Amino acid sequence: MRIFKRFLYTALILLSVSQLVRGATVDTVDTYSDAMHKHIKAVIVKPVGYNKNQHYPVVYLLHGFSGNYRDWVKNVPAISDYADLHHILIVCPDGNRGSWYIDSPIDPSSKYETYITAELIPYIDQHYSTMKSRNGRAITGLSMGGHGAFYLAFKHQDVFGAAGAMSGGVDLRPFPKNWEMENILGKYSEKPENWEKYSVINLTYLLTPGSLAITFDCGYSDFFFQVNKNLHEQLLERNIPHDFTIRPGGHTWEYWSNSIKYQLLFFSDYFGKEKKGN
Repeated sequence: MRIFKRFLYTALILLSVSQLVRGATVDTVDTYSDAMHKHIKAVIVKPVGYNKNQHYPVVYLLHGFSGNYRDWVKNVPAISDYADLHHILIVCPDGNRGSWYIDSPIDPSSKYETYITAELIPYIDQHYSTMKSRNGRAITGLSMGGHGAFYLAFKHQDVFGAAGAMSGGVDLRPFPKNWEMENILGKYSEKPENWEKYSVINLTYLLTPGSLAITFDCGYSDFFFQVNKNLHEQLLERNIPHDFTIRPGGHTWEYWSNSIKYQLLFFSDYFGKEKKGN
């Protein structure tokens, strides 16, 4: 009996230590978009030891087509560990089924560029203890979210200091019949100018060397591999510093659960350099 009690006592101590070491908490918040006149949910992962007396860098992490705000925490539970490791906040907003994170030129009810940059970020900065400047903000995502992250960061370099994409749909034009993009851009045969204007690969003119810390990657077997390679080559031609990584793999959660580790390390390094610079 004494041995059992000692074992139980030891187990409780280990459990308590484990909870202290892995103490990230996950909030689900309900935000309101004036631009779209509706409530939109988001997940916020807070690191262990979070307190209001410290200002935390924030990584905005976007889901892919047909996904939602819970995709990342559901499919990659280690997200909480990464928030602890890098001492950052991770925000996973809902981008609807297929918004591609733009303000649609044909559907006035889909304004996700406005929502994230002008509504969600102020909400997060008001309700959480964040670094309220571009030096403390990064954005990344997978697939549709990779497109969204680059689209938003390229256009709003005053808001984000770093950006990434995982298997990003960085050029929409080769896929005119896919992922319900006609719903937000119009048919390619009728509105080709929209497909040109809203493809990330056509926005690199907004960048200057060093204006944005950039990292992106894609699996060699991914259907988005070639458009990512094309973006990489265009950035090289424009002398825009960036990290581009090719790994084995396809368009899968197995790939993204591995990729996110390296992306968050990149952002953590960026935040650390910015803090030293200040």
